[in-house]
Amino acid sequence: LMSQALRKLTGTISKTNCTVIFINQLREKIGVMFGNPETTTGGNALKFYASVRLDIRRSTQIKDGEHVIGNRTKVKVVKNKVAPPFRVAEFDILYGEGISKLGEIIDLGTQYEVIQKSGSWFSYDGTKLGQGREGVKAILKDNPELAEEIEQKIIAKLQNG
Repeated sequence: LMSQALRKLTGTISKTNCTVIFINQLREKIGVMFGNPETTTGGNALKFYASVRLDIRRSTQIKDGEHVIGNRTKVKVVKNKVAPPFRVAEFDILYGEGISKLGEIIDLGTQYEVIQKSGSWFSYDGTKLGQGREGVKAILKDNPELAEEIEQKIIAKLQNG
């Protein structure tokens, strides 16, 4: 049934330049000794016809005091026909906001050595920014010029290779 529907849909989807998103759940395969025991429901048709398949998992909660304000999310590219597959991305999704830009600035700044991290302390140009990711996020939120400056340095590093 799914195979017949997807066979009819793929031509129309391609001609109309549409994006179709299917959300699926995981099931456990019983008796699997080796490999991943998890599988998606609906047979193999969806796996075959999909251009991009993502495995999205929540890793940790982001809290502001006692309140949960978002989740740290890990995304693995399981299949990709249009770009290199098997990449992994990790980012913060904040409720009511979406993907946290400040969190990305901190992560990429640390990765490309624009921001230095020693222990839980973060520093930029020899000046301590704060302790912990959430503390640095608060400082960057209060100082948008500083966040913009760090972002421009990250972009420059990415463009120069």
